[in-house]
Amino acid sequence: MITPDAYASALLEVAKDQGQLDTVEEELFRVARTLEANDGLLWVLSDQSVPVEARQATLAQLLEGKVSPITAQLAAWVVGENQALDLPEIIDRLVARAADERNEYVAEVRVAEPLDADRLERLRQGLTRTLGREVVVRTVIDPSVIGGVVARVGDTIIDGTIGHRLEQLRRSMRTPARHAAADTTHEAG
Repeated sequence: MITPDAYASALLEVAKDQGQLDTVEEELFRVARTLEANDGLLWVLSDQSVPVEARQATLAQLLEGKVSPITAQLAAWVVGENQALDLPEIIDRLVARAADERNEYVAEVRVAEPLDADRLERLRQGLTRTLGREVVVRTVIDPSVIGGVVARVGDTIIDGTIGHRLEQLRRSMRTPARHAAADTTHEAG
């Protein structure tokens, strides 16, 4: 059985050979996020009771006009290999390998609305300073993010959302109350 790493390596090499790595990497990242957000689509693409050609045609229709021909071909190849369920993982491994080759990190940044170029660049620079390595930012529009951003770099999650800050505030407000109660109890005893 071929592993997701092996598929990622194959996709990476083809994209590099075609001189399209940056384009393929960005486009496949968006494809992976689309598939993760739509379990039904992922199951349709992986349903082996449906002929491979029909699954590939469904994918082609979804990607038409949204990605380059090489990206569409690579994604169709993975579906044709009956690896559609692993496609998001394969793509994430491809993105990570490409970043490693460039000595960069990839930050998956979830936001409620698209960031303008200035905010995106400030975020990239801040993450680069924090992590000590150049960072490529890949944004995901996620309506569940209310105010702010959630950035994931590998296993590290930086949650700068309003909801997270409010939760921290709630916790900090509860903590002093407990300490004050403990101090009162201690003094009375």
